[in-house]
Amino acid sequence: MNPNYEVLFEPVQIGPVTAPTRFYQVPHASGMTEANPRVRAAFRGTKAEGGWGVVSTGAVSTHPSSDDSPLPFARLWDDNDIASHAMACDAIHEHGSLAAVELWHGGAAVMNRSSRIAPYSPSGIPWAATHVGFMGQLRPRIMDKKDIRAVIDWQAAAARRARSAGFDIVYIYAGMGYLGYEFLLDDYNHRTDAYGGSVENRVRFVRELIETTKEAVGQDCGVALRICLEELRAKPSEHFASQAHEVVNLLSDLPDLWDVKMDSSPPDCGASRFRPEGAHEPVIDFVRQVTDKPVVGVGRFTSPDTMVSQIRRGILDLIGAARPSIADPFLPNKIREGREDEIRECIGCNICISSWHDGVPVRCTQNATIGEEWRRGWHPERVSPAASEDSVLVVGGGPAGLEAALIAARRGYQVTLAEKAAEFGGRLCYETSLPGLATWARVRDYRLYALQQMGNVSLYCNSELSVEEVLALGHQRVAVATGARWTRALYSSLEIPKGELNEPGVYTPDDLAAGCMPQGPVLVYDFDNYYLGGAIAESLASRGLDVSYATPAGHASAWTIMTNEQPFVHQALHKHGVGITTQVLLQTFDGESAGLANIFTGERQDVAVQSVVIVGLRLPSDDLYQQLLKQEVNWATAGIKSVERVGDALAAGAIVHAVYSGHDWAKGLDEAGDRVFLRDVPIALHPPGPAIL
Repeated sequence: MNPNYEVLFEPVQIGPVTAPTRFYQVPHASGMTEANPRVRAAFRGTKAEGGWGVVSTGAVSTHPSSDDSPLPFARLWDDNDIASHAMACDAIHEHGSLAAVELWHGGAAVMNRSSRIAPYSPSGIPWAATHVGFMGQLRPRIMDKKDIRAVIDWQAAAARRARSAGFDIVYIYAGMGYLGYEFLLDDYNHRTDAYGGSVENRVRFVRELIETTKEAVGQDCGVALRICLEELRAKPSEHFASQAHEVVNLLSDLPDLWDVKMDSSPPDCGASRFRPEGAHEPVIDFVRQVTDKPVVGVGRFTSPDTMVSQIRRGILDLIGAARPSIADPFLPNKIREGREDEIRECIGCNICISSWHDGVPVRCTQNATIGEEWRRGWHPERVSPAASEDSVLVVGGGPAGLEAALIAARRGYQVTLAEKAAEFGGRLCYETSLPGLATWARVRDYRLYALQQMGNVSLYCNSELSVEEVLALGHQRVAVATGARWTRALYSSLEIPKGELNEPGVYTPDDLAAGCMPQGPVLVYDFDNYYLGGAIAESLASRGLDVSYATPAGHASAWTIMTNEQPFVHQALHKHGVGITTQVLLQTFDGESAGLANIFTGERQDVAVQSVVIVGLRLPSDDLYQQLLKQEVNWATAGIKSVERVGDALAAGAIVHAVYSGHDWAKGLDEAGDRVFLRDVPIALHPPGPAIL
């Protein structure tokens, strides 16, 4: 171990329990509920195996009045919920780590669509910021003192169940628009009783939650307070630097641990495109100076030097991580063992967050194994050895090809990777040059570095292989990872392609990647609706071009609401003077103007532009594969046993899909028949009984 990093492996006392290291996997959503107890246990247990000293759950509801359906969330509503959590605790404890549970009441920021209970709130004010687009029409009730007492009692009951399940640290959640936070913030707390008005009164509810939790768990568990400070720090206080300072002073040493963060998901879990590593520090930097209790915070930390700096400068006592622990569950162990170069660094794409919005177990661009530890038996660091001496040829060195080659090589296969371009990376070579996307190069760099260290790998750039050359090379297993191409297709309002716009002055991202530069004014027409259209518009505008942006969707880069980017996309385009037109279809372009039509009314508008960039439909570039199929009768003679497409050559998608496809192919090289996964089932120790309402 680098001696500079030894401080990261010091134990930290958290009330009656001790974290073995400063590496702390903070609470984060996983998309794994009591319906997937084995999936969840393996997911959390793998992080403990990788050296995280504390491994936490995501939000665990204390009562049916905190019901986030249809979004996936965990529960501790009754004793039937204990067993599945105990399974996760056992998996974490097996590796000597502490298990933490984030008990949660969402207040007005939940929909309660399943329970149909009117949401609770201090003053009846709706909270829409957390689930914009998902909120229902039922407005929250104003809590009376009986309701307040009930919520506190539910917290205590859930805390006792958490202790029974084996958790070592029990949370009170006062952030992200949830109930505790609503009491703290005067925008949502207009009460005139003992729970409203002054900061001292507004903090009373959180104080009582902490006190009742400590009483419920006794000396068996540490008690943590998770609190958002961004908005509170922006509010003045009569006697302190801000209301955030006042709140921390008032509670000071009451919790055993302070978990400090930003107010809403976009800035708190900001994509790397808009939020650098350590972006939380200007908001949370004061807490350690106000309390004697340990402080944990996050910042998408992947650099051990940055982590050490946070400790040495007195910002944090524990290095919190969610996304970095997903990208590389073994990050702590790699630092401990002096293998920093092998860290699979988070790229900050926030696909993991989109998984929760999708209601599925967490997914990761960098780590294809995440969420598949139990279902597929996949491990982030270990692979099964090759079952044959077959050699492998991977054609195409983009994300899918690099992952396929790496996993096949780790299994022991002799691997040849051939890329037609002058450098590896595929689509990443261009996309990482766009504003804010440089961090995504880690997808290429991590895999390429690993491949370069291996003796059973041959790497070739500037090597576009023909069918005859593939046959002549004599490899038994061939993966065609030749990517996809952007088209100039136009669409109907039903999203059906309606021919291509092949006029002069019409470009695709592939043209821009090849060095073509449109003449301004230029229209970026975005039918893809993920990051690329907005990033291209921003890039062209930053070069001085007059740029406008149009899309059939209701927002620019509409799908980025799933990845916490959408507010920042709009801010970036506004900053660069890019005009945004939504809910339109591109229909014509004659070199002087583009014809747009409203998707609902058909109303036509013409935009004076000299160039159009269409970011729309991608189709597989699978010509080599199709040609090889025509030569299938010659495969056996050439020694070829199988030829398969992977990544975009099979089905165009995001980079996460390409990496998964390459990984899945390499893992299945010697599997016969269909590749299957295990199906999880809930655990119930007691028969169904009356609901607690």
